[in-house]
Amino acid sequence: MKPDIHPDYHEITVVMTDGFEFKTRSCAGKAGDTIRLDIDPKSHPAWTGQQRVIDTGGQIAKFNKKFASIGVRKKA
Repeated sequence: MKPDIHPDYHEITVVMTDGFEFKTRSCAGKAGDTIRLDIDPKSHPAWTGQQRVIDTGGQIAKFNKKFASIGVRKKA
């Protein structure tokens, strides 16, 4: 194995959507960093079987603002 080609593998904390925290080892971030999940197996429709709209970063609001005027007739 070649030396110095592998990324740093360290311990981080993962916070689920319901607040549950656990420690794991990862190459992401720096040692001691915290990753907060927006979607996890407890909230994702693929695992829960429930459909719901997940608005990450205002995507739905941005879409509605952009296309709000479609279908509205202007007065002549």
